[in-house]
Amino acid sequence: MADRKAVKIVSGQPDFLQFNNLACETAGGKKEPPEFIASAFTEYGKWMDGWETRRKRIPDEAPALTLEGDRTGMAASESQFEAVAKLHSESWEELVPVTELKPGFSDTCHNYFPITYPTRVTHLRLNMYPDGGIARLKVYGVGQKDWSALPTQDQLDLVALVNGGVCLGYSDAHFGHPRNMIGLGRSANMGDGWETARRLDRPKNLQVDGKGILQVPGYEWAVLRLGHPGVISQIEIDTNHFKGNFPDSCKIEACYLTPEEEGKYVSGRWSSDPGNKWRVLLQPQKLQAHHRHFYSCDPLALSGPVSHVRLVIAPDGGVSRLRLWGRPSSTRHTSKL
Repeated sequence: MADRKAVKIVSGQPDFLQFNNLACETAGGKKEPPEFIASAFTEYGKWMDGWETRRKRIPDEAPALTLEGDRTGMAASESQFEAVAKLHSESWEELVPVTELKPGFSDTCHNYFPITYPTRVTHLRLNMYPDGGIARLKVYGVGQKDWSALPTQDQLDLVALVNGGVCLGYSDAHFGHPRNMIGLGRSANMGDGWETARRLDRPKNLQVDGKGILQVPGYEWAVLRLGHPGVISQIEIDTNHFKGNFPDSCKIEACYLTPEEEGKYVSGRWSSDPGNKWRVLLQPQKLQAHHRHFYSCDPLALSGPVSHVRLVIAPDGGVSRLRLWGRPSSTRHTSKL
């Protein structure tokens, strides 16, 4: 096969898992799966890699202790209750109603809650009843930026997670999801990037063209929507940490899709392709291991702003970061997702 269609999400998992985890470690949360160490105990009981509260045994329990400092195993103090009261949490809007959770066994530990909430939020409050432990909280969605407050001539990374970029589809994500490429800063390790499985359809005898690019039948791809349509002028492709497993080459295609067109392709998991809508933004380029590659784009190569890009790597491998610097256009893309 010359191309690989989009990988299906594991049966039983919701589609929103493809979106950015807005509570990821770089934003203050935990990215790695919880770790269980059988022999790890503290003076208060079993050490757990997550949030676990003390057990409540008194109706309408109020704090009886005022000692500050290390309060492991103790109730909240008066000053802590006062600090919480200042947040006016009683006026917060409910995203998920009180819902029974499944126990933390490997086959039941993941609890998924689809949410429809049209307003931008900056903080979440997680309430636990009556007590117990939660290993991880992941919040999937799309970042929103106030573009009206930015000078139109500023160069911005239009695909960055913090600017509203999001992955909408991919061919393979065996070792790492493509959404990692638009994360904050440089990657911490290979797991903090996009890496595909090895393709097995390469010929016995490898050939290269005049640029030294391997001539292979297969490739992998990832489609991303920009946080705001714009004209891209500079590109960075970083293969940081990928040394023996970086792609031989890459290219980038771009197009402008309406929300209706995007919805059609996403619902079909890109099984049908925009076809002639894709235009070349970056010609095939030979890549290096563990290296930051910078490219300048001819703004005249594409007539008008773009809203989506498709990164194509051949034949397989890993990319840690993708940056697309440009100027946002006056056109605003409002997704229905």
